[in-house]
Order: sequence, then C-alpha cells, then structure tokens
Amino acid sequence: MAAPIETAVDGHVGLLRLDSPATRNALGTEMKAALLAAVQSWDADPEVRCVVIAGSERVFAAGADIRAMAELGIDTPPDPEATAFWAGLAAVETPLVAAVSGYALGGGCELAMACDMIVADATARFGQPEVTLGIIPGGGGTQRLTRAIGKARAMEYVLTGRLFEADQAAEWGLVNAVAKQGRYLEEALALAQTIAARPPLATRLAKRAVLEAEEHGLATGIEAERRLFDEAMATEDRIEGMNAFLEKREPRFKGR
Repeated sequence: MAAPIETAVDGHVGLLRLDSPATRNALGTEMKAALLAAVQSWDADPEVRCVVIAGSERVFAAGADIRAMAELGIDTPPDPEATAFWAGLAAVETPLVAAVSGYALGGGCELAMACDMIVADATARFGQPEVTLGIIPGGGGTQRLTRAIGKARAMEYVLTGRLFEADQAAEWGLVNAVAKQGRYLEEALALAQTIAARPPLATRLAKRAVLEAEEHGLATGIEAERRLFDEAMATEDRIEGMNAFLEKREPRFKGR
C-alpha cells in the first residue's frame, strides 16, 4: 500500500503533502500516524526550521474517515489515538504553515488551524460540518475557530455546518494570505523560507510566547514571555544577530 503522505526537505524547510486521493486525504488512522511521525521527526531535527503541510489542488483534507467512524457502535470507547494525534501536533515546537487549496473540512479544517499560519488558495473552502453527521468537532475545531473568528461566527458555522471561502477566512483573521489560484504552495513555501532564515531557537521561543497569549490570561502570558525572552538572550544566535546588525552584515545563525 502506498504511503498516504509525501515528504521532502529543501534547505531548512520540510514539505509534507497529504496524498490519499481515494479518501480525499481523510484523516484516518494511517494518515494521522504517518503525518505525526513525519512532523515529530522534523521537530527533532535542528536542520528543519519550518514545516509546510499541504494537500492536493482540489482538497487539503476532507476530514475524518467517515466510513470507518460509521462502523463504530454506540458503546465504542473513546479513541485515545485521536487524542494523542492532536496533542502531539500541538506539542510541535517547529513553526508550521498550512498550505490550503480546495476543501479543508472537519478534521481538515482542524488540521489547518492546528498549524501556526495558513496560506490559502483562492479556491479554498473551510468548514466544520460535523453537526450534519450527528457529531461535533473533536480535534479542537470549536476552540480554535472561536478564537480565530469570534464566538458569533463560530457558533453559526459550527451549528449549521456551512462552509466559508478563503476571502472570508482572510477578512476574519483565520488565514494569513490568500494566494492567486494555483500559487498557494509557492507562497506558503516562501513564507516558510523567510521563517527558516531567522534564528531557529528564537522562532521556537517566539512561537511558544504567542501561543501563551492564546491559551492564558495577560498576566500569565507576560510572565511566560519574559521567561522565554531570557532564554533567547542566553543563546549564541542572539549575540550573532546583534553583532551582524551592528556590523551591517548578514547573520550566520547556528541554532545555539
């Protein structure tokens, strides 16, 4: 059986593409295991400084494997592997960029939102249509969508299952950029290359600091930011970056 993903590394950027046309890149057990293993492997590799997650031109990911879920009985216990997948993805320290073209629905929308940034193709359509199947989002969809677009809009789209387009997502602050049709991956990779050119320890610390703002109150976030700032000050890259600025030259960051 062919692997459900394709991976490649260009310089300091890892590219992971979901590649299961028969399931429309559904986040089934095999897909989630392969995706998480690849991202965690890159997260442990100091040479990989940013990761782009993409699907196909027509579909980023169409959600969970509904056929497999339909076979589950009413008394089936919760799936610990699903919980572990989302928790594992949230624990990744390397910056993640979602490159979304076509449909990002259900778990696919949750996967995009679990990334740190989203670059969308003009054709992209997002949604959490789980309610139409008698369930609700289970991979962080209700939480991340609410934080991104606000309670009223999130309530509307989660309760109706309606989809919304890339331009709406950009207007509401869910995505960073909407690329011209067919250029979404190019723009996502360009963003990733820019991030990868920055000092890698600083980008990881900065990612953690921003996430503190989303997950905690202001006082807790300020305290965490100061702690992370002190960690950044204690790196060789900080000295290199400041000296390069003063000497008017390009910095040579080493991740130390």
